[in-house]
Amino acid sequence: MTAEWTYIHEPGEGTGPVLLMLHGTGGDEHDMLGLGRALAPGATLVAPRGQVSEHGMARYFSRTPADPFRFPDLEERIDDLAVFVRQAVTTHDLGGRPLHAVGYSNGANAAVALMLRHPGLLDGAVLLRPLLPAEPPAGLDLTGTRVLVAGGRDDGMIPAPMVQGLIDALRAAGADVQERWQPGGHGLTQDDLDGAAGWLAAAGSPA
Repeated sequence: MTAEWTYIHEPGEGTGPVLLMLHGTGGDEHDMLGLGRALAPGATLVAPRGQVSEHGMARYFSRTPADPFRFPDLEERIDDLAVFVRQAVTTHDLGGRPLHAVGYSNGANAAVALMLRHPGLLDGAVLLRPLLPAEPPAGLDLTGTRVLVAGGRDDGMIPAPMVQGLIDALRAAGADVQERWQPGGHGLTQDDLDGAAGWLAAAGSPA
């Protein structure tokens, strides 16, 4: 890895799924711990802080100022994140347990990129206000991967067609995708949180 990761591991109750909590731009691991506790009380949480700084705001990968949908270091940064995830699973003796990502905005896009570049690493994901950060590789097989995609119809940061493009790409790769849409923008609503909590409970997380 290019640098040591700052992260928090919070043991849960029992041996249910592990939640990889991935923050949005400007967030951190502490924000995601609170969200994880709210969505799935008693779940085991692993929350890393993004290693890229954008004007002091943490992210998981860079974007170009001229084109915010261009990500020049996506592959390198996501490969580093995958190494971290595997090491955290080993370090905290989490092997053999389902691993679900819960990501918001940049964190959701990082989770998508993990599925694209490291299929099978995640068993599922809750993607809150995501997009497709790169074209899926040829032959990508996400059969057995369960995904919840929560988009905003009036999202000015990630337009609805971009979210739909992600949904279509994941389904084309064989993922089991549930989509939820809100009439609002990029911010999360209580309905988003209720939907995510219900999805996680159905996936087997303590709730």
